[in-house]
Amino acid sequence: MSEIDNSKDYAAVQQQVEQLRREIAEHDYRYYVLDRPSIADSEYDALFAELRRLEQSHPELITADSPTQRVAGSPQSELATLHHDSPMLSLDNAFEPGDLDDFDRRIRELSGAEQIAYTGEPKLDGISLSLTYVDGQLVRAGTRGDGRAGEDVTANVRTIGSVPLRLRGSGYPARFEVRGEVVIRKADFEALNEQRWQAGERPFANPRNAAAGSLRQLDPRITAKRPLTLFVFGVGEPRATGALSHWQVLQWLSKWGFRVSEPLRSLSGVEECHRFHQQLIEQRDELEFEIDGAVFKVDDLATRDELGFTARAPRWAIAFKLPAREATTTVRQIVPSVGRTGKITPLARLEPVDIGGVTVSRASLHNADELARKDVREGDTVMVRRAGDVIPEITDVVLDKRPGEAQPWRFEERVRACPQCGAEVVRLAGEAAHRCVGGLSCPAQLEGAVQHFASRRALDIDGLGEKIIEQLVAKGLVRDVADLFYLRHEQLAGLERMGDKSADNLLNALARARRSSLDRFIYALGIMHVGEVTAQRLAAAASTLCQEIAPADSADDSRGASVLLRQYLGLPEQSHITSEALLRIMAAPVEELEQLEDIGPVVAQSIVRFFAEEHNRGVIERLCAAGVSWPEPRQPGGSAGEAGGEQAPLSGKSIVLTGSLQGMTRSEAKAAIERQGGKVTGSVSRRTDYVVAGEDAGSKLSKARELGITVLDEGEFTQLCSKDC
Repeated sequence: MSEIDNSKDYAAVQQQVEQLRREIAEHDYRYYVLDRPSIADSEYDALFAELRRLEQSHPELITADSPTQRVAGSPQSELATLHHDSPMLSLDNAFEPGDLDDFDRRIRELSGAEQIAYTGEPKLDGISLSLTYVDGQLVRAGTRGDGRAGEDVTANVRTIGSVPLRLRGSGYPARFEVRGEVVIRKADFEALNEQRWQAGERPFANPRNAAAGSLRQLDPRITAKRPLTLFVFGVGEPRATGALSHWQVLQWLSKWGFRVSEPLRSLSGVEECHRFHQQLIEQRDELEFEIDGAVFKVDDLATRDELGFTARAPRWAIAFKLPAREATTTVRQIVPSVGRTGKITPLARLEPVDIGGVTVSRASLHNADELARKDVREGDTVMVRRAGDVIPEITDVVLDKRPGEAQPWRFEERVRACPQCGAEVVRLAGEAAHRCVGGLSCPAQLEGAVQHFASRRALDIDGLGEKIIEQLVAKGLVRDVADLFYLRHEQLAGLERMGDKSADNLLNALARARRSSLDRFIYALGIMHVGEVTAQRLAAAASTLCQEIAPADSADDSRGASVLLRQYLGLPEQSHITSEALLRIMAAPVEELEQLEDIGPVVAQSIVRFFAEEHNRGVIERLCAAGVSWPEPRQPGGSAGEAGGEQAPLSGKSIVLTGSLQGMTRSEAKAAIERQGGKVTGSVSRRTDYVVAGEDAGSKLSKARELGITVLDEGEFTQLCSKDC
């Protein structure tokens, strides 16, 4: 016996160990079975560490069902054979509604009952498992194998958190076999494959293969790292439990600490079975785990005994399959496809194949890295998976059937320019996707670009909704965002759901949108990685950019800053792009942009690439020609473009907005303040200079009055901002 700690007698240590085991077992149950943890991970870790410490000090106290014994030690040379106490038989399958009706009819005829009570359970797509408990303690676990004998995976199963090493409660048989399915959550499967890809390992084709491969490892330490979950669906000898129905067996299994398959239903008659099957079809994509059918079992155990078994399956159960998700077909061609955001995706054109009643002829390959990782080639035989409304994807390549002439499809070699508009294709640092930078004129991106351009925080073109944009693009009336400002009344009035009044309203909204602010205009262009805040940063700092190219204090009108900048950019002398601030942003090099607040190398490169693209500059030229303009932004203390360096009225001021403004939106007021050199803050303090109070102003107005801070109504605020509001 080990030496006893002086501060506690041996009985006290033993009591503490038992208490810790009970606590940890309870938390394991809440975490792995109920999905409702009651303590933080750090607290759990502290309990576990204390138990391990005590067991290391007193190794004679270690028991097989201790939580510290979940992870086994050394690898095995091979998996031994395990014989089941009672056979693990297969289930007969139903593929059509009539098959289920025939099953129910046979049950009623054999049993003599007018209507049968069933249980309905999802058929989980994993690996079946048998677990044997003696006096409530797990003693062995085995795979299904041929139904009579499988592989002994006890050491691996002990590492699965949802498997109780000792049963909870009481009332269980002295010895009995529990049956269940080991699965991997969809989200965990994606994360597991990402880890394997990063490690240079071949990814699993689907969660079922991942679960099977994880459970059959020779090294239990590998299994312990895999996110496996056990759902139980019955016992080998249900009558040995003393239960009268299958439903009662499942309730008792749940009470004893197991996680039971969900959703679980008690059903009366075959019509309710059909409804449950349809419900699973509809909920399939929402479930955490993959399923491939619904299992219906006669609930009454006495009736089951009467029905008995065939040589391979019980007569009292059937699996009604869900529509197929996977099929095998061949890759005809791989082509680049441009999405609405400019992302270029390799797309496989397939020999058409039926998957779950839908003809599939294409599948996504996601990006260049995914294509290289899967090494899909034209002519390959592939496994294709379809889930819900998601574009089907290729999960695996059947290498044994690869044609000898099939060559790797290398993205960078095949896609040198955008296949839609010919613009440059770039892949920014840290990104998996390749993108087209011709965003303003690329046909594939046009609808998305127009929607963004017209959005509330961009140019806020009221009445230009998604359906109208679709029609404008489909009829060729809008080929880039500049075309919006050249639309005529008769063109708009001829659109579906657009009459004369709606056309007039949209034209008026377009007229208002011609007068904007520089930061809104930059944001509206849809430059990758440039959001509202970055657009504001660029507008506010524009006068500081490109000083070596065009000094702001140039007094020679013939060599004024705008002229120098247009020459530097290669714009024509009569260019309509006259805003010096915009020209400075367009000409700014990466190095200068990186010096601005919150703009790093990736964002700076994105900005430079956008303005370097000829298509984009052409659209900006047409926008300015259509009269889109803005007041030149002013800097605190005066800046280029302001006569005599006049200081902006809100320069350096801290302003709080409260209540509802009638003449402008909150975002418009914020933009006006920032154009005037001010800063909008969210709370009132002694450092606040002004509080702008609209209708229904609340506690911020009260606090401003308490602190003696100047309060402006909307009229006073508009007058202070002058023309820029």
